[in-house]
Amino acid sequence: MINKRLLIKNLLAHHDECSFYDKKRQLNLHTKEGKAKFLKHICALSNSNPGNNSYIVVGVEDETNEVVGDDFFDDSRIQNLVNAYLENAPRILYENIPFPNLPKDKVVGLVTVRPNPKTSYFKKGIHTIPAHTVFKRVGSNSVPTEEKIPYNKTNIPIVVQMENQARNSIRLTLDGVVDFMMHSHKDMQPKYKVFKELFVVCWAGISKKIRGQEFLSRVDIFLVNEQIKLFYSALDVVTIDYDQNSFVITEYVPLGLHDQTSLYALEQKKILFFDNGYYKLETEFLFDAPQYNKKMLHHIYNAMLSIVQKLEKQQTLTVAEAKDILHLPSMLMICYWNGFEKAKQILIEAKPYLKKYQDPTVFVHFKETMRILRKMKYDVN
Repeated sequence: MINKRLLIKNLLAHHDECSFYDKKRQLNLHTKEGKAKFLKHICALSNSNPGNNSYIVVGVEDETNEVVGDDFFDDSRIQNLVNAYLENAPRILYENIPFPNLPKDKVVGLVTVRPNPKTSYFKKGIHTIPAHTVFKRVGSNSVPTEEKIPYNKTNIPIVVQMENQARNSIRLTLDGVVDFMMHSHKDMQPKYKVFKELFVVCWAGISKKIRGQEFLSRVDIFLVNEQIKLFYSALDVVTIDYDQNSFVITEYVPLGLHDQTSLYALEQKKILFFDNGYYKLETEFLFDAPQYNKKMLHHIYNAMLSIVQKLEKQQTLTVAEAKDILHLPSMLMICYWNGFEKAKQILIEAKPYLKKYQDPTVFVHFKETMRILRKMKYDVN
């Protein structure tokens, strides 16, 4: 198994951006421009590395290589985005890797692009990229090409050697468990379980009961062997179940109208462990959007619009509005699900104002809401 934190350190230490490696300060998948840039790099890396993995590291300053981290990002929908736009799409994996110097809510993202012998190209246009465009890597750049891309084996020995140098060890596994249990989460009753005498999963959270059922909030779940953060959310709650072969995380989101005890199952992640040292992550989307009285939602929708307009004009909110702004992202999301088509775009355009708002929790709510909307876009058709 590869220690992903060590792999990232090897990439940063020994390689500038090149034909098998790119780095980004952050990903912006809320806009067509951001999606187009991401897809361009995936297409180019895949075409330039048909025989070996290639990588994008997210959360690193481009010029200084400083590890600054990015928000925890849910991997499970990115493959759907790639499949939607690329023909002969490569298989990709997005993993969240914690680093000791980063805050608990920040990680480094590692995008792994699996080898694909077929040429990838855009099957439909997005932003300024027309359909049928093919990209390849030239040094550190992803550039369009009309030439046939030859099968290139140049990077295979380099990448294989780098991955072998990042293999996990017993010492690294033990250090990871001790740090999680004794230092970083010692005040949250951390737990661990060993699967198949090989895999170690650690988790911690704040236990609470809602309507008679036990949930964990502010949950941190960590696959120690590969240094992967499996789940983190500042707002949502989860239940955890496990047996000898699997570890199951069921995520819930509070989406009542000003009622934080109304929980809706969002997604279930099941990690299956096998005797041969292999594991598999399965994801099942569970969400069923709540429906509310339209007359009541019209009132809420107009109230949220009024708050957004005041933020745009830099006007002072009333006491009631200052309280309601915390729920603005989820209220607009509920309105969107109930037929208010403009609500989602209004929320996206309000991002800079919510980001600058004096209470940072408001922007956290915005990011969590956009995460749910992103999931639904590719799962509910």
